[in-house]
Amino acid sequence: MKTIKVKTPAKINLTLEVLNKRPDGFHNIQSIMQTINLYDILTFELYEADELKIELSGNNNEIPYNESNLVYKAANFFFEKAKIKKAFLKIHIEKNIPVSAGLAGGSTNGAGTFYALNKLYNNIFSENDIEELCSSLGSDLNFCLYGGCQLCTSRGEVHQILPFYKQSVSLIKPKNLGISAKEAYTKFALLKDKSNPNNTQKLKELLIKGKFDKNLIYNSLENALFPDYEELREIKTNVENSLMSGSGSTFFVLENEIKTTLDKNKYEIFENLETIAQGVEEIK
Repeated sequence: MKTIKVKTPAKINLTLEVLNKRPDGFHNIQSIMQTINLYDILTFELYEADELKIELSGNNNEIPYNESNLVYKAANFFFEKAKIKKAFLKIHIEKNIPVSAGLAGGSTNGAGTFYALNKLYNNIFSENDIEELCSSLGSDLNFCLYGGCQLCTSRGEVHQILPFYKQSVSLIKPKNLGISAKEAYTKFALLKDKSNPNNTQKLKELLIKGKFDKNLIYNSLENALFPDYEELREIKTNVENSLMSGSGSTFFVLENEIKTTLDKNKYEIFENLETIAQGVEEIK
């Protein structure tokens, strides 16, 4: 048996500007993504076998442990591309990142799966190969693999590393509310005003100079979702300087704590987090 354990970080979108719809149905975006020190832990156990079998388990009943899980899809895709037909792989997912929350919980797990399996198979794939696997499976996996602060364009899979700026982060998420990226982008397409302030480029230029301006954080998808979700409107109104991450439903503030009078029985709060310069990492 071979085993490896990896930690896969959540991300926030310091900016997310949706540009236009593509022929493939996705949207072109420009976004500055940033990893934070909130992690899922994935444990992989690889056994010799006479056939190919993948078995998932975990601590969270909100996610499936079958073929529909992105971790399963990533493992199966890895074996297919590596032409491996005999293996028994057990993966345990310790979920600490909220589900369907705009924090790339699924994508970071998928990237972690490619990273871990490549290690277990003695780097059978090159770095470029792993990048291609990531971009084939989803839009945020390439970013999640390396983490830190990056400019992400196209549908999110094209990434450019930016200077890392360390700062405090706190999160607030409505309990029992998850929003899919598909829903968010579908509702964005219905907006009459799709203009953007081009804050992504402005913040990029500042970061390159070693500076940061909290007034430039921005998310195009907020206005698309606010009409349908009172909880999102409540957070925006009651938590000063808050911004939705990704397609929601999580908001973040660049502070040590959440200052709010919102009912904490309705909202899940994560405080005293911080931005990090890493992506997926092995736990030795």
